[in-house]
Amino acid sequence: MDDNIKRFSMDYFSLKGKTAIVTGGNTNLGMSYAIAFAKAGADLFIPYFIDELSEVRQAIEAEGRRVVFLKGDLTDKQYRKTVVETCLKEYGKIDILVNNAGMGIFDNFVNYPDEAYEQVINLNLNAVYYLGHEVAKVMINQGHGKIINIGSALSYTADGDCPPYVISKHGVIGITRDFANELGKYNIQTNAICPGFFATAVNKAVQENKPLFEKISSRLPGGKWGSLDSLMGTVVFLASKASDYINGWNISVDGGFTTVL
Repeated sequence: MDDNIKRFSMDYFSLKGKTAIVTGGNTNLGMSYAIAFAKAGADLFIPYFIDELSEVRQAIEAEGRRVVFLKGDLTDKQYRKTVVETCLKEYGKIDILVNNAGMGIFDNFVNYPDEAYEQVINLNLNAVYYLGHEVAKVMINQGHGKIINIGSALSYTADGDCPPYVISKHGVIGITRDFANELGKYNIQTNAICPGFFATAVNKAVQENKPLFEKISSRLPGGKWGSLDSLMGTVVFLASKASDYINGWNISVDGGFTTVL
């Protein structure tokens, strides 16, 4: 039997002793990623913008893990540098980066404001590149790392009244592939998760819009929206040794939404 087969164990999925940055990890999908990492053994560093910290802090500390928060705007160059510097000061390393923070501003395409377009692109796309670029330098020096970018079902499709969101989420896939190409030789893997529709507070308006809710649900082969635990195994897998030979790919966690006409 091949020695590589013999040495495989469930420890390949462990994040024990790892340090993970999860941007926007204090709310919604980001919280599920952060807590999944804590359950797998990692300590967390969470850059955040909205003051909702107690729930995620309690959940992470209940797992016996440590969490550090830093408030700021990821579109600000100095803040991004401070994120990296502070994480290194607190933990001495960065094993995992999840570029989760994002936003959407919805408006009519014809009259879409330039300011809104720039705001969404700067957070959803530019900040992903710039923070990833800063963290990659640290990971190169370490000789290893995992970068996980968060795309969307709209990384493959388009919807009305949200041009910068669609454009930025398509761009996230491009960043993922470019980083994989540039950083693979340093033992750094870059992949993306593309979530579909999840029944969270951020999607409350969509869930309450009955025609839209039914339109989305009818396109799902299983007929139901996702629950947050559906994402947690995927993010742990991509952050762990178990995914060391996966690089430059995007995993859709969308119940089949993007496979159906």
